[in-house]
Amino acid sequence: MGPHFGAVSPYLQAPEPASPAGFASVTRPDESVRAAARERQDRLTKPAGSLGRLEELGVWVAACQGQCPPLPFSRPRIVIFAGDHGIAARGVSAYPSEVTAQMVTNFLAGGAAINVLAETAGATVRVVDMSVDAAETPDVAGKFKVRRGSGSIDTEDALTADEVAAAIAAGKAIADEEVDAGADLLVAGDMGIGNTTPAAVLIAALTGAEPVAVVGRGTGIDDRTWMRKTAAIRDALRRARPVSADPVALLRTVAGADITAMAAFLAQAAVRRTPVILDGVICGAAALVAAELAPGASDWWVAGHRSAEPAHTLVLEQLDLKPLLEFDMRLGEGSGAAAAIPLLSAAVRILAEMATFTDAGVSGPAEE
Repeated sequence: MGPHFGAVSPYLQAPEPASPAGFASVTRPDESVRAAARERQDRLTKPAGSLGRLEELGVWVAACQGQCPPLPFSRPRIVIFAGDHGIAARGVSAYPSEVTAQMVTNFLAGGAAINVLAETAGATVRVVDMSVDAAETPDVAGKFKVRRGSGSIDTEDALTADEVAAAIAAGKAIADEEVDAGADLLVAGDMGIGNTTPAAVLIAALTGAEPVAVVGRGTGIDDRTWMRKTAAIRDALRRARPVSADPVALLRTVAGADITAMAAFLAQAAVRRTPVILDGVICGAAALVAAELAPGASDWWVAGHRSAEPAHTLVLEQLDLKPLLEFDMRLGEGSGAAAAIPLLSAAVRILAEMATFTDAGVSGPAEE
């Protein structure tokens, strides 16, 4: 990483005068519509409950949309939050930091896994440079960029107070932009070499887990790198635990601009009553903080998959979310969530398009 850590950021925008965590209250999905959707499920031409979680998902989407039957998704949107992390200089990843900027270019060219999965699912991809350690990233608007890289969290804060405020404001603004443009299903993806280290620290700080319980293999690290990563998480966690009750202070101390913006994005999506499919361990760490920033936000989320990263299971347990897929994925980028979009779309169409017993002229279950 370059000499930018701790310096005054030339990218920093002045934060709004209000509190940086000033999220509006989150309202719950519509309970009367949820009840109507469950009743409709029982009238469709199938034994009640026979489609298992597909039925539950359709009911959830109907409640989120506030109408039954629900509408098919017209604009699923995946937003990738890109940023570098100073902790990568400690040798915690199998890849060098320059890969972050290179992968941003790959996303824009359509050559990454998330591009293929998004196209398959009928979704589109947006990339936001929050803190990539490069002067600029081609074809990515830099209006939200907070700094080049985030601080090395084992020895210094990831962000300054002004930078964390700017990153939170950015995440809120991005969510608002997407919802205002018609997005009706959102996914938060990630790109940043070393980002599983701050994610693990956040998860440990918010769940009470020890470093060895949250450290994973990330990009495929060997045993020696795993030991370095565990030590880095241990040192960062010592700095994180004293501020773990304050979500903004926790983000400033150990998150980084990308994960901070992602947390704000997830919180604001719930404020805007827009359903979200959560991805893996990076998104999961952001979600834990978002649930603190905007209580009740998790009602608007579903877990796309269970990551192979061990810390992700802790996230799912803390948020009481059951994953849709268990494919041993650990790529990030929003890939696990994108792979689950077709399941959610199928659940919506089942509830909306299947015939009822009456419509189809099919006899219902026998009455006793």
